[in-house]
Formats: sequence, C-alpha cells, structure tokens
Amino acid sequence: MATTLIDDARKPVKPEPVDGNHRGWARNSKLAIACFALFFTFWAAQTVTGWHAYNSDQKSHQEPTVGYGEYLTTGHFVEATFENWESEFLQMGAFVLLTIFLVQKGSAESKHLGPNDADDPPEQHRNDPDAPWPVRRGGAWLRVYENSLLIAFALLFLISIAGHAVGGAAEYSEEQEAHGEAAVTPAEYVTTSQFWFESFQNWQSEFLAVGTIVVLTIFLRQKGSPESKPVHVRNSSTGG
Repeated sequence: MATTLIDDARKPVKPEPVDGNHRGWARNSKLAIACFALFFTFWAAQTVTGWHAYNSDQKSHQEPTVGYGEYLTTGHFVEATFENWESEFLQMGAFVLLTIFLVQKGSAESKHLGPNDADDPPEQHRNDPDAPWPVRRGGAWLRVYENSLLIAFALLFLISIAGHAVGGAAEYSEEQEAHGEAAVTPAEYVTTSQFWFESFQNWQSEFLAVGTIVVLTIFLRQKGSPESKPVHVRNSSTGG
C-alpha cells in the first residue's frame, strides 16, 4: 500500500480544464476588444484624412477651410461614415436571414444539410437552468429573443441609412448651393440617383465578400479559425 501511495504521488497531476467564466473579462473578450480597437483606430484615421481631403477640396474651390471639430459636423464626414455602416449592417442582417432558409453544401458558413441544433424548438429547453431567461420565461419574451439578432441588425441598418440620408443631404446641398441651386432635405435626397449610387456601390461589394467566403470555405482552410472547417475534413462537409 505504501508503495502504491508513493507511486501515485509521483504521477504528474493533469490540470483540470479552465472554465472561461472564471477568467477575467478582458481575457474572455479579446476578440471583441481587438475588433473594436481596430474600428476606432481606422475611424480616427478616417476623420483625420477626411478632414484634410475636405479642406483640400475647399481650397480648390476658393472656399473657407474648417477646423477638425467643425469637420465632424459636416455632411462629408457624416455621410461617409453612415454610408459604410449601412452596408455592413445590411450585409450581416441579410446573411443571418438567408442562412435560416438556405444552405451551401461544403461551406463553413452554412448549416449542416441535416437536422441542426439551431433549429431545435427553444421551448424544449425551458427548464434548463443555464438557458437565457427569455427561454425560461417563454411567451412574447421568447418570440422576441429568438429573433433578436436579426431585429438588432435591422434597427442598426435603419439608423445607419437614416444617418446616410441626413449626412448625404447636407453634403449634396452644399454642392447644390455652390452651383446656385436649391438645397434638399433628407427625404428629397433619398429620391436622388446620388443617394442610391452611394448605397448600391457598397451593397454590391458586401455581398461579393459574403459570397466569396461562402464558396472559398468549401475548398480552402485556415487552421485555428472558427470561420473555417477543420483542415482534415472533406470538402463536401458542411459547417465549421
């Protein structure tokens, strides 16, 4: 018995898996922190370069330049910002919606062709103590919660397209007045070809990017990324 105890004591102790809930917030949120850090970095760069571009255009037309703070209130900045946000939220919301009904065999961005956990009736998990509270509550709360991701993207898209209309109307009106023509309201601006040109040039690029990753993930891999299938699985395997 003594020998057994000594041998057991000499065996290396295998560490237990670390529960992510016991880690610090920063360690559990590194992906979000990195994405938003890059967002604010590039957005700040946009404000500075956009300010210089705006003033350069003002000088070329013998018009007064503006300070950095004043530039952030111009249609040039507001329109450029919301025009891009609009297309991004449209892309993500549309992709969430399309992947409910449509599948792409072999793509890591598609549900599996057979039964999916995503299609399980949430009512079956009402008594699960770890389920989110709307699932345990049921009723109208559950109806909203089970569509909350799509609702959020739809609201963000509507807010962004409204910002695009307001900023674009201000920028468009400034050019109109410079040529001795009448300014327009945001409602009038959304009826112009300029507004839809700005929208469509971004929308088409977003769906090009989505379609590209849907198809490329059928054949190509990136080890370690959840946006890729495991390196060893066959091309026809669907889902990450």
